[in-house]
Amino acid sequence: MNSSDPIQQNTWVKDIMSNSIVSVDSSVTATNAVKMMEDIGAGAVIVLENNLPVGIVTSRDFAIKITAHSYPINTPVRKIMSSPLISIDSNSDLSIASDLMSTRNVRKLPVIDDDKIVGILTLSDLAKHFADN
Repeated sequence: MNSSDPIQQNTWVKDIMSNSIVSVDSSVTATNAVKMMEDIGAGAVIVLENNLPVGIVTSRDFAIKITAHSYPINTPVRKIMSSPLISIDSNSDLSIASDLMSTRNVRKLPVIDDDKIVGILTLSDLAKHFADN
């Protein structure tokens, strides 16, 4: 990499993450969770138990797990969430987040500071950032 490479310029996760997030309790039904996602245009919901983030459900999870596996639409999100939650903190370097997303094959990376969801970093966020730099 050369010095003009944007990933070398110490961009932090908090600089490009989205603050538009949806979180739900693990007992919420898949139907209610996906309606919340639709209402704000989110591609994922963070699943909480005892107000702590424990998993994530993406629109892809809904499509595959509800449709392909014939789960009823009133299934609690805890049954279809991806867990344990792969996350990062807002003060991490973007290169670390990018490597984590690549090695763990995730498209959405929740940003958690002190056990609280503060944002989400998506592949689209990374692509836009690198395209703009």
